[in-house]
Amino acid sequence: MEPPPHHHHHHTATCTSTTDPPSHTSTPPLLTPTCCKCGNPTTALTPPPPFDATSIPTYVPIRQPAINLPPDSAARTQQSIILTPVPQPSSVPPLSPPFLFSPPSKRISSPSDVRRFLDSPSAGKPFLGFVAALSSSARGLKLSDPCPVSPTLSAIIAALRNLSAAVDEIPPSVQSSRYGNPSFRVWHDRMTSSAKEFMREVLNSSDEGRNGEIQGSVVELVPYFTDSFGNSSRIDYGTGHETNFAAWLYCLARLGLIKEEDYPAVVIRVFVVYLDLMRKLQLVYFLEPAGSHGVWGLDDYHFLPFVFGSAQLIDHKYMKPKSIHNEDILENFSKEYMYLSCIQFIKKVKKGPFAEHSPLLDDISGVPNWSKVNGGLLKMYRAEVLEKVPVVQHFLFGSIIPWVRERIR
Repeated sequence: MEPPPHHHHHHTATCTSTTDPPSHTSTPPLLTPTCCKCGNPTTALTPPPPFDATSIPTYVPIRQPAINLPPDSAARTQQSIILTPVPQPSSVPPLSPPFLFSPPSKRISSPSDVRRFLDSPSAGKPFLGFVAALSSSARGLKLSDPCPVSPTLSAIIAALRNLSAAVDEIPPSVQSSRYGNPSFRVWHDRMTSSAKEFMREVLNSSDEGRNGEIQGSVVELVPYFTDSFGNSSRIDYGTGHETNFAAWLYCLARLGLIKEEDYPAVVIRVFVVYLDLMRKLQLVYFLEPAGSHGVWGLDDYHFLPFVFGSAQLIDHKYMKPKSIHNEDILENFSKEYMYLSCIQFIKKVKKGPFAEHSPLLDDISGVPNWSKVNGGLLKMYRAEVLEKVPVVQHFLFGSIIPWVRERIR
């Protein structure tokens, strides 16, 4: 038991008599602390008010959202997500000759540009349909399930593993700041310098890629690939970079290098290796989250593994969305299911109650089944990633993903 607080006020020494003559100066009197016992002026500081348990402030996240909507806008966004239909899988339209490959560039700078992109039957619509098709292909699959891996996908996996090995050769610099280790720039330069050679290896891994007309696509494919691992000057990574990786895969699909029968392996082989590499980069080089929503977001860095991971768990006999709160399930099944792996990773790197640092994921755990979770996440991917100018302003357009100019009226 703590001793009672010491009362610093002494009546015999510091209290002013009530019979003291009033001051006749024109200067307004200063506010003088009063004794908490007798009420007379005192030189001692007024003690703090007693603790009021009813006035505990609401939880304030350490990281404020970079894209913070006002409450009314947030409510409208949530309502629009609810009313939006779930994006459906669609076939990727093959790229037809004549091929006019060129370095891709950024085109999006306003909400109207975003709408033009997403409404485009040659860009946004088939790209989102491709993401939905990848998600659908992973339905009910475990990461250890056997699946055919094409020579193209094998080449991609080998390159990603080589990039992971390069992290071990480039240790982080000693620094005082938490985020943004400059050694990431050394790794990023190595990745960029080897990208063209790697892209040629990917093209030469299949009969379609060895087609002389397709070889010119290197100039267009490389920027998507090199933009998939974060920004070297800002030393950050976010859902925009993750989307560039998906866009790069979509470009390979348009070129005929990835076929629909490859989709399961794209998710449970290629994307898993990519996710492992990105987690490694985030932990070793302390990448800053790019455009993070803070606690209001799904994750500081990723979105698609939650989409693909929830598809894996659709119709699972025992695991429900609420199972993420069961530590035994996370420990035993995180190596088989991407969604559980992401939850486990978040719980390891973030401190405090899960409901406080990840309230959105905590809310999702209350959804009755994984099918609803998957559909909701696909709608959220469109609304919270593809419809956000700060994210898709870095999206690239060339001949494979064309930018449709506004028609002149």
